[in-house]
Amino acid sequence: MNLSLYTVTAFLIIDTDGHRVLAKYYHPKGHPNGESKKLTTLKEQRAFEKGLFQKTKKAGGDIILYDSHLAVYRHSLDLIFYIIGDPSENELMLHSALVAFSDAVHLLLRNQVEKRGVLENLDLVLLCLDETIDDGIIVETDSTTIASRVSRPKADTTDIVINEQTLLSAYQTVKEKMQQRIGQL
Repeated sequence: MNLSLYTVTAFLIIDTDGHRVLAKYYHPKGHPNGESKKLTTLKEQRAFEKGLFQKTKKAGGDIILYDSHLAVYRHSLDLIFYIIGDPSENELMLHSALVAFSDAVHLLLRNQVEKRGVLENLDLVLLCLDETIDDGIIVETDSTTIASRVSRPKADTTDIVINEQTLLSAYQTVKEKMQQRIGQL
């Protein structure tokens, strides 16, 4: 039984043509990675991604065991989101992390989750990924929490309007207060 917190080996976003949009591989130093094959070189990673895409390009599945890795994936318009873990990992935990990430991205991009939108807002997507997975450890599975931590602060909507009328009103108020103070002396 694996009692390690390191559950995620990689996170991938691949478009429907099989090209990498985003890839993040986790190789923490303290991870007891026994039988799993490491994907350390770019060549190994690209070959793994290509084969994984060939197996999952048709919608309809959620989980696949590919090349001694557990892959949980989700289709979204012209993108496929993947979380890769060891075969002994909990599929439900990986799936809940993927759903939380995907839903948070949908919230942040206002349901415009397509290749162009992800590339234009790559900063938000990467922050969202970092709020979900930290060095292979799933840290958050609530999409609204993830989106609220990542979202840009809104501009101050309570703008103070200063015009002649407000200045005149302020002058009248100060004048009245001064007259009352002088009258009390």
